[in-house]
Amino acid sequence: MTRTDEKVRYLPESEAETLTPLSAASGVENVLRILEGRWKLVILFHLFGGKVLRFSDLERAIPAISQKMLIQQLRQMGADGIVRRIVHHQVPPKVEYCLTDWGQALCPALDALLTWAAQKGSADA
Repeated sequence: MTRTDEKVRYLPESEAETLTPLSAASGVENVLRILEGRWKLVILFHLFGGKVLRFSDLERAIPAISQKMLIQQLRQMGADGIVRRIVHHQVPPKVEYCLTDWGQALCPALDALLTWAAQKGSADA
C-alpha cells in the first residue's frame, strides 16, 4: 500500500529541529550580526507598523545619525532582507523605505526584549 504523502507528493512535516547549546549560540550570533550597528534598531522602530518613510523623513526622525551612516545601515538591512528600498523614478528622485514581511516579524521579538528589560527596572525598585 502506498503512503498518503507519496500519493500527494509532499513530505510530512518533520519535527522541529532540536537545538543544542552550540547550535543555539550560533543562531543567536547570526541574528546579532544582522542587528548589530548603533542605529539599526532605531531605524527598525521608526519603520515598524507598516510605515513607509522617505530617506529625508528618517534623517529628521534620527537627528544624531549622519547621512553616510544612515545610508550604510539601510543598505546593510536591505542586503539582509529586513528593509525594502522603493525607488520612484521622478525628478527630484524619491526613495522610500519600509520593512519587508520578515523585518516586520521582528516586532514581537523586540517587544519581548523591551518587556524583559522593563522587568529588570521594576525588580530593582
